[in-house]
Amino acid sequence: MRILFIGGTGTISSACVRLAAERGMEVTTLNRGVSDRRGHSAEVESLVADVHDSEALRAALASRHFDVVADFLAFTPADVRARLDLFEDRIGQYVFTSSATVYEKPPTQLPIVESTPLGNSAWGYARDKVACEDLLTTLYRSSRYPITIVRPSHTYDERTPPVYGGWTQIERMRRGAPVIVHGDGTSLWTLTHSRDFAVAFTGLLGDPRTFGHAFHITSDEAFPWNQIYTTLAAAAGAPEPRLAHIPSETIAAADPDWGHALLGDMAHSMVFDNSKVKRLVPEFLTRHPFPRMAQEIIAWFDADPARRHVDTGFEAVVESLLVQR
Repeated sequence: MRILFIGGTGTISSACVRLAAERGMEVTTLNRGVSDRRGHSAEVESLVADVHDSEALRAALASRHFDVVADFLAFTPADVRARLDLFEDRIGQYVFTSSATVYEKPPTQLPIVESTPLGNSAWGYARDKVACEDLLTTLYRSSRYPITIVRPSHTYDERTPPVYGGWTQIERMRRGAPVIVHGDGTSLWTLTHSRDFAVAFTGLLGDPRTFGHAFHITSDEAFPWNQIYTTLAAAAGAPEPRLAHIPSETIAAADPDWGHALLGDMAHSMVFDNSKVKRLVPEFLTRHPFPRMAQEIIAWFDADPARRHVDTGFEAVVESLLVQR
C-alpha cells in the first residue's frame, strides 16, 4: 500500500510511520520538515510543505495517487474540506485522526464505546473535532466516500510525560516540591503508549470494513491520577511525592489552557471498551504498560541534560496556586 501521512512527526504519528514502514508499506510523510522527530528510515519518503499553503501542497504532491491518506493535522472542518478537495479522486481511503475528547463530558456511563454520544461543550478543540466528524460522516452517507475516523485518547511516548507540565512536574518531585493534582486525584485516566496505538492504527489502513466507521484506540489500562504521579516519582527515584489537590475550576481560573484540558477532558474518569477495533485488529494489545514505560521516560530525559527543561512560567502558576490553598 502507498500511504501518505500528513504529519508523521508527532508523538502518535511518528510511531505509526515507523511501524507502517516496518510492515512493508510504501510510506510518504508530508510536513514542514522542522521537527526533530522527522528522521525515519531510509524507506520513508519525506515531502516538505506547509499544510496551510495550498499552492505548496499541490506542488509537493503533484498528481500522485495514494491508497491511504492518514491525516494527523486536520483540526477544523475547513482543514478537512481542503484535504478532500486536494485529493479528490486520488485516494482509496481518508483516515481522519479525531480525538476521544469528542465524547460527552462528563460521561454518563463507563466504559466508553464508539456509540457513546458525542458532545463536549467545555473545549473548543473537541467541538471542532466533532464538527469534522460530522462533515465526514455526512459525506460517507451521501456518497460512500471512503472515510475512517480514529479517536486517540491520551497517547504518550518516552518524550512526553503524561502529566500537564511534563518534565517540570518530575523535576519538582525530584527536589521534593509539591505538585498539583486536580480534584482529589482518584478519577481514572487511560494512558496509551504510542507503540501500542500504532499496531491498531496500521491494522486499519486499507481495510474497506472500516469505511464509514469510527474507532477509538486506547490502552486497556486506567489509573487514578494519584497513581500516575507516584509511578513517575518512583521511576525518577524521587521521594514520596507531595500531592497538592486543587479543584479543576480553581486551576482553570489561574491557567485557562490547563483548565481547558482539565474541564474538557482530564477531570473526568475516562475508561474505554476497545472491542470494536480489536475485532478488526486482534493483535492490538496493551504491550507497553505505563509502570514500565515510566522508566523509559525517565531514562530518555536523563540521557541528555538538555532535555530536562524546566518551564519557569508553569512553575510560577503552580506556586501561585499553592499559595491560594
